Amino acid sequence: MNWWLLTLTFIAVNLDFFVLLLLFLKRFSLCAVLIGYLLGMFSLLVLSYVLGQTLAHWLPEWLLGGLGFLPIYLVIRGDEDEETVPEQRHSAVITVLLTYLTVCAGCNLSVFIPVLLGQSLVGFLETVAYLTVLTVLVVVLLKRISQLAVVNQILDRYGERLMRLSYLVIGLYVLFDSGFIAHIMRLIKLL
Repeated sequence: MNWWLLTLTFIAVNLDFFVLLLLFLKRFSLCAVLIGYLLGMFSLLVLSYVLGQTLAHWLPEWLLGGLGFLPIYLVIRGDEDEETVPEQRHSAVITVLLTYLTVCAGCNLSVFIPVLLGQSLVGFLETVAYLTVLTVLVVVLLKRISQLAVVNQILDRYGERLMRLSYLVIGLYVLFDSGFIAHIMRLIKLL
């Protein structure tokens, strides 16, 4: 597993949610936010892995590399996620979980399916363990810095651009790493 790519993927698909986490951490306990976030992340990772393995069973790897266009599409289409914290009608854990699934499901699936494609079960479990550690670190760090005004200013000003740049890098990596670009170039040379 490319740990650099995995870290970038985690940050990219969750960057907009980090802003919501800052708000949640002001309203709910650290433990409730962490549990809700982890449950959402685990749900989307398992779904991405299962979908990726299913696709990998039926299609060649180079063709599946075309899924690298999904994160690039996210850059092109713009962000349509609503970044408002919903009114609390459930427990804090359920509120964070449902918000995460609502805000992040599309991005996470479109980005993590190509990233997790072809991983063994052991590789997937290593990925889940690594992302669990990253999640805990991010939530604890956000709790510590949630009081700093400069953090909110930076995210407001550059957060969208950083997320888009990350998606672009992830998409290009998947296209090249899978052999998709090389295969298309070979097909063009045959014409």
